[in-house]
Amino acid sequence: MSPKRPNADVHGICVIDKEAGWTSHDVVAKARGVLGTRKVGHSGTLDPPATGVLVLGVGRATRLLSFVTAQPKTYTGEIVFGTETDTLDDTGVVTAEHDMTGIDIDQVSAAARRLTGPIEQIPPMVSAVKIGGKRLHQLAREGKEVERPPRSVTIHRFDIEATDDSAVVVCTVECSSGTYVRTLAADVGAMLGGGAHLRKLRRTSVGPFTLAEATSVESPTVLPMASVFAGHRLISVASDVATAVGHGKVLERTLLDIDADAPGPFPVVDADGALVAVYQPHHGSTVKPTVVLAG
Repeated sequence: MSPKRPNADVHGICVIDKEAGWTSHDVVAKARGVLGTRKVGHSGTLDPPATGVLVLGVGRATRLLSFVTAQPKTYTGEIVFGTETDTLDDTGVVTAEHDMTGIDIDQVSAAARRLTGPIEQIPPMVSAVKIGGKRLHQLAREGKEVERPPRSVTIHRFDIEATDDSAVVVCTVECSSGTYVRTLAADVGAMLGGGAHLRKLRRTSVGPFTLAEATSVESPTVLPMASVFAGHRLISVASDVATAVGHGKVLERTLLDIDADAPGPFPVVDADGALVAVYQPHHGSTVKPTVVLAG
């Protein structure tokens, strides 16, 4: 049997519902085999125990992944009070236990409200953040703990629901890119005078992409590249302007019908609705391409 030929004609976005136990790299590797192309990347790591939305870029769409990564994300999970772990989730080793039988749902909700809005977070030791050229999870495996500078993130929504178990609540978190929900869970536990860890983390959306369009990695659906900019105005241009856009030319805003004070990004599509390029503000009344996708 002859080897499978690479498919160089696949360009678009795949929304995968990642299973527990898979790394994000595992999903990318599998998608490369299923789609027949090496040119596959993902828009942001989802920890192996977590499930849910992982957005893949295929072919030329890998150039668009930075736009996906920067968008807000939504998660659900369970916060378990009374037990701390070294990973801040239920895969780690228990490091401390607390009697937190006195807490109630109102106290938990109040703590969550205090963690809503712009906050500073210290990344967990078991994470992919790099310090001194090494990822924190590598240092953690070596038994090392290093100082981590806090990061500014924004928690847009932090909702709490009670369960039948008074030591467990369900949380829904809508947040900026770079947020660690595990850290939020641990912080809530500490604010209530004890400790907590996270379990059953599930990412339900990344920007415009939700579980509604997610598929298994074994049977991915390739969405158009323009789907990255759902909710944005798509700038449709005639063939002569599309040619100039495809050549990456700096253009006047008026040629693309862009308002003088519009901040961008500006997704430009051809007459068929295919994404040709993404423009951004340039000098004066001009705009320039951040990404050119034609050809």
